[in-house]
Amino acid sequence: MNLIQWKPLSNFDSFFNGDFMNSVPGLQTDLSVDVYEKKGTIIAEISLSGVAESEIDISIEDDFLTISGQREEVQEIDEKQYYSKEIKRGSFARTVRLPRMVKADKATASYKNGVLEVKMPIMEGAKEKTIKVKLSE
Repeated sequence: MNLIQWKPLSNFDSFFNGDFMNSVPGLQTDLSVDVYEKKGTIIAEISLSGVAESEIDISIEDDFLTISGQREEVQEIDEKQYYSKEIKRGSFARTVRLPRMVKADKATASYKNGVLEVKMPIMEGAKEKTIKVKLSE
């Protein structure tokens, strides 16, 4: 008799990156975000092609950056015979945890060629917290 090892979470990542998540309104994960640190500033770059600057909302609360907005909703035309339809339209939101506390009131943003760049100065005295946990015997 052969036994098959049960791995209940083996497809967990594919569930969140697959068609199911992209088919549920508001759960789309098509907003690519790069977050990095440069010269005392946390920088987030978000790809938002096809979004008008007036439709972008940016907020920072505690150590979370939220980008939300609206992509132009296009009326589907019955005469079109789609072979694929992957461009996501409508409202979107993406929240990312910032690696350090920032001065939210000093943050700046620019939008060029479909890429939003948010610069957030790091709060002085804010250090990365690393807590060592001692393993009990």
